[in-house]
Amino acid sequence: MGRIFAIGDIHGCNKTFQKLLLNEICIQKSDKIYCIGDYIDRGGDSKGVIDFILKLRKEGCHIHTLRGNHEQLMIDSTKSEKNFNHWIKTGGDATLRSFKISSYDEMNPVYKNFFSRTKYYINSGKNIFVHAGLNFQNPNPFDDKYAMLWIRDFPLTNKIIDDKIIVHGHTPKSLDYILKQKDKDAINIDGGCVYKDTIGFGNLVALNITNGELIIVKNVE
Repeated sequence: MGRIFAIGDIHGCNKTFQKLLLNEICIQKSDKIYCIGDYIDRGGDSKGVIDFILKLRKEGCHIHTLRGNHEQLMIDSTKSEKNFNHWIKTGGDATLRSFKISSYDEMNPVYKNFFSRTKYYINSGKNIFVHAGLNFQNPNPFDDKYAMLWIRDFPLTNKIIDDKIIVHGHTPKSLDYILKQKDKDAINIDGGCVYKDTIGFGNLVALNITNGELIIVKNVE
């Protein structure tokens, strides 16, 4: 039986992403990898991150991709000039440079298909994988897609989710914070990889769901 890993926010840090999967995790075809969103924006190689995921899938690897708020910002950027400018201000300019385009409309359909097929959440085994979290103020938290992309500091009501552990990202956390989360009901694995010049951040984090181990790689971009 293969291993199961969840990987935090990548934000265009493709070299770091490849180091994590190829050198630290040593990915095997029997593994299941859950990437929890925010593949793009801010970092220098958003296209390379997507190309690497597509390559691994073509080789037979099981890479499950969640949708992050940055993917949603990009998809929504064509709706209005306001939306476009908001995306650009949150790092979308780096994504456009990476893909050598001037708008999401110009993106190759292969990549558009990748983004459109990302999941808001995946409920699997003892875990729920989601980008930001769940809104337990909603009678059915799985109905609130906005919260899955944007919520922060959500209180847990485990009776609704049968005591499952939520694995998420979205809100960058220091390495000290991430390492102290053992045995919590919600585990944030966003190590702020793209913020390599900020003390305590600049880490791409993977959680081995099988044994609870954290695998941490410093930004090597």
